[in-house]
Amino acid sequence: MRLHLVQLRIPIRAALRYTKSMTRRLISTGSPFEQAGGYSRAVVDGDFCFVAGTTGYDYTTMRMPQDVAQQTRNCLRTVERVLREAGFALSDVVRARYYIVDAAEADAVLAVCGEVFRDIRPAAAILVVAGLLKPEMRVEIEVTAKRPG
Repeated sequence: MRLHLVQLRIPIRAALRYTKSMTRRLISTGSPFEQAGGYSRAVVDGDFCFVAGTTGYDYTTMRMPQDVAQQTRNCLRTVERVLREAGFALSDVVRARYYIVDAAEADAVLAVCGEVFRDIRPAAAILVVAGLLKPEMRVEIEVTAKRPG
């Protein structure tokens, strides 16, 4: 078997113009955690949107419900709002990660995620972790979205 190598000839100036034209945009929910921790809720880079781990706070009241299903709904509402602000939709999600602190709560979390992602079907993983930042946090969700095409 012969290996054929293809050399792409892109002028360096054209490559630099292309790189500079790609914009990196930071999205914030206004959460005090973002400012204190020095991170963005989401980063848009080209055709991708990377949404940071999002917990179940209701950011208008800064309250955390005790129920893990309600926390999951809050996570996904925040994720959807951030994606929309970034010019994406939930249907653009290609990767999702769910972090939970109690394996016994997996069914409740996955039921809510199933309602939202049933027809989208991103590649996903659910991880049981020793804990999240604060004891009241039961679930954290992060996603990656890609523009179609």
